[in-house]
Amino acid sequence: MKPILLIDFGSTYTKVTAVDIENEVLLGTADAYTTIETDVRNGLENALQKLHAITGPLDYAARYACSSAAGGLRMVTSGLVPELTAEAAHQASLGAGAKVIKCFSFQLTEDDIEEIMHISPDIFLLVGGTDGGNTECILHNAKMLSAVPFTFPVIIAGNRTAARECERILQGHEVHIVDNVMPKFGVLNTEPARKKIRELFLNRIIQAKGLTGAQELLSGILMPTPSAVMKAMELLSRGCEGESGIGDLICVDVGGATTDIYSMADGMPKDAGTVYKGLPEPYGKRTVEGDIGMRYSVRGIVEAAGIARICRLAGLPEDRVNELLAQLDEHKDLIPEAGSDLEKLDFALASMAIETAVSRHAGTMEETYTLLGLTYVQSGKDLRHVKQLVVTGGSLIRTRRTGDIAAHAFASPLQPTSLRPLTCDIRVDRKYILAAMGLLSEYQPQTALRIMKKELQYDGYSEQTNS
Repeated sequence: MKPILLIDFGSTYTKVTAVDIENEVLLGTADAYTTIETDVRNGLENALQKLHAITGPLDYAARYACSSAAGGLRMVTSGLVPELTAEAAHQASLGAGAKVIKCFSFQLTEDDIEEIMHISPDIFLLVGGTDGGNTECILHNAKMLSAVPFTFPVIIAGNRTAARECERILQGHEVHIVDNVMPKFGVLNTEPARKKIRELFLNRIIQAKGLTGAQELLSGILMPTPSAVMKAMELLSRGCEGESGIGDLICVDVGGATTDIYSMADGMPKDAGTVYKGLPEPYGKRTVEGDIGMRYSVRGIVEAAGIARICRLAGLPEDRVNELLAQLDEHKDLIPEAGSDLEKLDFALASMAIETAVSRHAGTMEETYTLLGLTYVQSGKDLRHVKQLVVTGGSLIRTRRTGDIAAHAFASPLQPTSLRPLTCDIRVDRKYILAAMGLLSEYQPQTALRIMKKELQYDGYSEQTNS
């Protein structure tokens, strides 16, 4: 047996997973409260004690980790046009596993600079203009930044004509230049920026997150947790040498504060009569809904869905729902008992969290009339033909109604323009292994893929039954 330890330093819990890579089996999983306020090694040791109570003592051949502790990798971006370079910067940041706190467009103002200083991001991504195109905006924004004291690193990924001038303007600060995220109109090139973001996370950001002491315990990788999940989903979808993937998929992670959506699909128009509008989207796409979460952002779910829909799905009167919501406002750690009113409310909240987040992630299709007759205009990804849905998060794995909740990711007559999946096979990450498998994929992709195929439990075939 050759055990490997995979660690996820989360904002609330540190999760540990032990894998036997020789026999390609999961040995066990456990978690404990993340002790970021003191020393993360304490929380790790507590989690390991729980794990070893299940597996017995293990002599690990290697230890790898990812982290979203202390708010994860927090970024701010600025670009030129919202739908173009600003969106390209946004996609690059999310794809690298960051939490994008703010995305600015056009020229930064004094108020914008004050907001940026208040946010104090881990990394600032400065973009704007295609290569050889507009330089005024990115140079203005560099000058605005240079006028105030800041300590965060700046990545310049805009018009290559202006990149060196921006570097000179920001002299005295940590600046990194990478290739333009949109070198030509409508062409994305986000990988160089993603690579640099991850490099900064490895070399600099972990010190600010209190993880320096944990490095001595690790054999290698420390990356943002969402980046690890993204890698796991890419592997599960596409496969690797010697092991096939399962094809196009969507992954939904419903958390207490946010809901993350990952899609692995081309998503471009399949019909000759459909015109695509906007930037082409990457095969592997991640979005984060910061206002949609089961506890810290519960009010965002209610606002998006409407109190009437929440009450109908929960089967509870509005006064009782409001009473329970008030309790959740005060006690973020409430876990519902089986058959309780809170369990009924959590069903409604989780269902609407998924419906809202997947609707925002998926593209839309609208009809328009031209001189040639009826034409369909697609914006964003067409996910109607995706057949695999992976779900994770406490509200989905600790319930008997996982399939019913997950089905709210599917297309619905209530939103006829949404390009959500028509039907899917539902797979559930009941042991929270996605981030761990993303870490393992860097070294043992075949093993990681085979374990995911085995452990992501198949919960049956579902069709949308929205009400």
